[in-house]
Amino acid sequence: MVSIEELSAIASQVRRDIIRMVSSAACGHPGGSLSSTDVLTALFFAVMEHNPSEWKISTEGQDAFVLSAGHLAPVYYSVLARSGYFPVSELGTLRQLGSRLQGHPSVSEGLPGISLPSGSLGQGLSAAAGMALGKRLSGDPHKVYCLCGDGESEEGQIWEAGMFAAHHKIDNLIAFTDVNGLQIDGATDSVTALSDLGEKWLSFGWEVIEADGHDFASILDAFKLAGSANGKPKMILFHTHMGQGVDFMTDNCEWHGKAPNQQQSETALSQLKETLGDY
Repeated sequence: MVSIEELSAIASQVRRDIIRMVSSAACGHPGGSLSSTDVLTALFFAVMEHNPSEWKISTEGQDAFVLSAGHLAPVYYSVLARSGYFPVSELGTLRQLGSRLQGHPSVSEGLPGISLPSGSLGQGLSAAAGMALGKRLSGDPHKVYCLCGDGESEEGQIWEAGMFAAHHKIDNLIAFTDVNGLQIDGATDSVTALSDLGEKWLSFGWEVIEADGHDFASILDAFKLAGSANGKPKMILFHTHMGQGVDFMTDNCEWHGKAPNQQQSETALSQLKETLGDY
């Protein structure tokens, strides 16, 4: 069992990876990647049943993960590499011509750990629901996890998927939303107000759990609660801060999709402890 202290150390390294990757590529999305780091670290290192050495694109016999908010690829790539899906050194190729680490996850590049391409916001939850239903129909007892964004939740297809999953009682689907309150144009409440997301998901027939997305005990408790097979799909609302871990990026929507320059990158890295070794 991975301890909270170990998860914290891994998360610090993942945040370093994100800064270095996006800075080197001179483009990318650090803000949401940093806000969802703790949640994905907990998922990949302490929650999901997965084995990188036996992974196959069908995810048969293992839990599956879908990144619906595909622009958060930097954090996804980091946790995959740090989990052993591909060499950590490959993180330095983000968004380079010919790299397997495209700006949004792609299956055509043959990158282990990626079972579904994503990037067009709103579509991932539909795919995750289909994958979870497929597992149930084939007798695979494993779960499908799906990360959505709160800005992404303005997309209509999110709610179509919500109706579908509830109607078919897909209780092996555990979706979770990175609720940092910001998107590229500003606060979600000022762009298209989401009001009470929890009440919305409850009204769609989902079980709703709310948790602190930067507290590992809270994160692990939320995933444990979501693991019950009670005939309802699960939505965990993880409350986070965009740019978490870097003071000048925290709660600042300017860093939704902007790469730090060299000086900014050095400042950010100075605030993040190196725990596993940089690539």
